[in-house]
Amino acid sequence: TLMQPLDEIQTAFKQIKDDPAFREEYYKLLKDYSGRPTALTYADRVTEYLGGAKIYLKREDLNHTGSHKINNALGQALLAKKMGKTRKSLLKPVPASMVLPLQQLQPNSAFPVLCLWVKRMLPASL
Repeated sequence: TLMQPLDEIQTAFKQIKDDPAFREEYYKLLKDYSGRPTALTYADRVTEYLGGAKIYLKREDLNHTGSHKINNALGQALLAKKMGKTRKSLLKPVPASMVLPLQQLQPNSAFPVLCLWVKRMLPASL
């Protein structure tokens, strides 16, 4: 059943989420692989239109892959590493609904880098 692995993940996350070393490693991964922190861009025309309140845009679109998904993937990979998971234990068939999205990933996205990171960081087996 799905509940046992979900409970295991929830328990592991609760134990590690406040660990400064875990947070430091996660933030380093975000910096190195997803382009964080993302830039703040001063929106001069919007500022002028609104009458002077200085408006800045948080440029999440500048993340590698252009979205928040990489943040989640990096966190999941790091948690799996901390849980002692192996590549073998994580290898599952790719659902048909994911085949096309995976094929559409751009080669310069963080996804190939994440795959290499997981391959390097997680042992093939215990």
